[in-house]
Amino acid sequence: MMSYLIKRAGIALSVAFTVSVVTFVLLYLTGDSAEAIAGGEATEEVLQQIRAEYGLDRPLPVQYLSWLGNMLQGDFGDSYLRRQSVSDLIISHAPVTIILAVSALMVTIVVAIPLGMVAALRPNSWVDRFAVSFAVAAQGIPNFWLGLVFIVIFAVTFQWLPVSGDSTWQHFVMPSIVLGLSSVPSVMRLTRTGLIEVMGADFIRTARSKGYMTGGVLVRHAMRNALLPVMSVLAIQLGNKLGGSIITEAVFSLNGLGSLALDSILGADIPTVQMLVFIFALTFVVMTFIADVLNALLDPRIRLG
Repeated sequence: MMSYLIKRAGIALSVAFTVSVVTFVLLYLTGDSAEAIAGGEATEEVLQQIRAEYGLDRPLPVQYLSWLGNMLQGDFGDSYLRRQSVSDLIISHAPVTIILAVSALMVTIVVAIPLGMVAALRPNSWVDRFAVSFAVAAQGIPNFWLGLVFIVIFAVTFQWLPVSGDSTWQHFVMPSIVLGLSSVPSVMRLTRTGLIEVMGADFIRTARSKGYMTGGVLVRHAMRNALLPVMSVLAIQLGNKLGGSIITEAVFSLNGLGSLALDSILGADIPTVQMLVFIFALTFVVMTFIADVLNALLDPRIRLG
């Protein structure tokens, strides 16, 4: 197990390093950071002073190593747009995105896994067709459109929930459902497929022949095996939601990392965009690593392979 963990950790660190290089270089190539700081009407003399002050006149590899070293020490630089520490901005905005991502994942679990179970127990029935149709519809509906529909129905028409903001738990109900439904199709289909395969296995037929009821076989034997890939997908989906909530946060005016990223992109705030892109990518890498570890713990065949 230890050798497997070391191998997966090495791969994760290599991917994280590659992401840091690509992130830094791509954002460096988007434009002159000195112009973003000084504004479009600054003279060349002012631009030269800013480049010298911020170290932007140094070779690109030196700038990257300096940025990487500062980042490893917790110094993410200062925002060009807001004139404050990027780390303070991220810390102040992160709780909203974390709450939204975890709530959305709970919605995915509550909706997708029961749907997949019911569809697997009655394959090719009207229940199965309804579950598959629901998954296809959820996959095809854009988040921003569904969010606007929710606002019109539940906030404007019936006035059951607030339109925007993040000060109370009611503010997270609609965005959590919208973001959570986007992950239902993949999790539901994986649960359904896994259960259908497991329910046809020899050990399930043996359990049924011994008189176990379908419900007991499902809970005690089938679900333990069928949910192995589902656990992996859920971990990855959490990483996706932490980094992919920009549209949902914009629709519901949530002041999270997605909103911060959008404002920073529009304001050419390169240090903030750099760190947010890296954090989003690193979150996905970490969650993928956690998914691999969970699979290895639950299935010895993976770590022995």
